[in-house]
Amino acid sequence: MLDLVQLRSFLAIQQTGSFTRAAEYLRLGQSTVSQHIQKLEAALDRRLIFRDTHRVGLTPDGEVLASHARAMLAIDAQVIDLFAANKLRGQLRFGVSEDFATSRLTAVLEDFIRAYPSVDLQLTVALSGALYEMQDLGEIDLVFAKRRLGDQRGRLVYREPLVWLARDPLQLAAQSAPWPLIAFPPPSITRKLALEALDAGRISWRIVCTCGSLSGLTAAARAGMGVLVQPRSMAPAGLKEVPQDILPQLEDVEFVLVPRNGADQALITALSDQIFSKVGGNLEIS
Repeated sequence: MLDLVQLRSFLAIQQTGSFTRAAEYLRLGQSTVSQHIQKLEAALDRRLIFRDTHRVGLTPDGEVLASHARAMLAIDAQVIDLFAANKLRGQLRFGVSEDFATSRLTAVLEDFIRAYPSVDLQLTVALSGALYEMQDLGEIDLVFAKRRLGDQRGRLVYREPLVWLARDPLQLAAQSAPWPLIAFPPPSITRKLALEALDAGRISWRIVCTCGSLSGLTAAARAGMGVLVQPRSMAPAGLKEVPQDILPQLEDVEFVLVPRNGADQALITALSDQIFSKVGGNLEIS
């Protein structure tokens, strides 16, 4: 019989791409996670994880195991939920900002669905400003998004700096003004902060790409079209930070949880606790 604890470690490595991050995510020692994988590979007589100088990933046998491991853990959660004294049920409409959805959302959702299989979780991904507008209309129960410093809306999860990013910052700096800017459409908070910083520094700018999807903005930035603003921990691969002496420093942003008045408090607390334990505890507050 396969050990569910070992399977959790295995899936955590798949999610994070690192033994170290998997150990932090599970609140275990790295050596313990390594032992789990060794025992799992011994039990199946297959190599499941490969490591090289650049990354950690699944072997073909590991890819086959992954879907079955999720199913086994889901069944385990369903059985526990079936016999739990206090079963959470109902619908929870969850809104998440676009940048967080492309970086850390998967691990949060997997754990929540596994822990509360009877909850109907409905996900909306949009810009922070749009999510707040939808919540004001009663369309979203819990928002996890950015806010500006000084804004009192929501409960702080963590704070971090925004940075300018480009494929080749020095090449862009050598070009004549105005600076080409890649940005979300209004009411994007990062767009507003970027334009305010450029205007305050008397730096001319022009929008060369507008897209509601971070993947589209990233593609434009990787193609060398211009400069993109993102939270530092969410900087897409293939882009470099623009040196601080070239463009003005940007204001930090705060990621917050904002519940809707009248929403099911038990469901709000359950998902909020998942986010605080998986996200808030793993990031340094600037």
